[in-house]
Amino acid sequence: MNAEAPSTDAVIAYLRSLHDSITAALEKADGGAVFRRDTWQRPEGGGGESRVLREGGVFEQAGINFSHVMGGRLPASATAQRPELAGARFEATGVSLVIHPRNPYVPTSHANVRYFTAIRDGQPLAWWFGGGFDLTPYYPFEEDVIHWHRVAKATCDPFGPDVYAKYKDWCDRYFFLKHRNETRGVGGLFFDDLNESGFEQSFAFMRSVGDHYLDAYLPIVERRKDTPYGERERNFQLYRRGRYVEFNLVYDRGTIFGLQTGGRIESILMSLPPLVRWEYDYKPEPGTPEARLYRDYLRPRQWLPDGHTN
Repeated sequence: MNAEAPSTDAVIAYLRSLHDSITAALEKADGGAVFRRDTWQRPEGGGGESRVLREGGVFEQAGINFSHVMGGRLPASATAQRPELAGARFEATGVSLVIHPRNPYVPTSHANVRYFTAIRDGQPLAWWFGGGFDLTPYYPFEEDVIHWHRVAKATCDPFGPDVYAKYKDWCDRYFFLKHRNETRGVGGLFFDDLNESGFEQSFAFMRSVGDHYLDAYLPIVERRKDTPYGERERNFQLYRRGRYVEFNLVYDRGTIFGLQTGGRIESILMSLPPLVRWEYDYKPEPGTPEARLYRDYLRPRQWLPDGHTN
């Protein structure tokens, strides 16, 4: 591991600033609603602030959470790949958000950036960064997906020519519902266990991910938020939101980590949509826009020709 001294304080300062800037940008994009802010403390150590916007003009629900917590023992979800850290204390900080728009033509989106330190006998054993962002459309437009991935590539380009391809592929594999044999959406970026390039470079990459999220998402919101829709589109949106619930409760590392460490349940589950429906053995009619989602989008694809941005 690189000899640079990690600075948790610097990470926390950045995350608090990111929390504020995304909050302000989403309130502006919504055009009326504001976030409810709940500050909370964790009995074992640390705390955070959860912000939730509900019943907005554009966003039916948006949640963005900052946390900085400590604990006496890393949970199994954090040591599965690092058995040598079993039993170590931990310190974790991050910002996570999920946006559930009202209009079915506006995709749901998720972003997360986080930093972990494992500690034993008062000394840091290991540190690492993780995070990413991904997009879950219901009625997708190819130009929107291409824009999303262009920004994802721009996020990675300063850090090497192969970084985008590596983390795009990781995202496609991570956000995959094995029991449905489909991706959660159209992907983006996912990274974890990042420390091999040293603290400063790893921290810079995490900041790039956090800083590019709004550039990736808000132009899509602006293009689609006023698209007319009816009961059919709304029902399909609510049905597909069920996939989001399935993934978060069965596979999502952040949800599992929060539950295993006794985190604040309202903050852990604020990523779930406010309304959702399930339908037994649903299959879209062939040739419909709903069928097109399944046929063309719920599988890994190379959205940028040859990985290029134009």
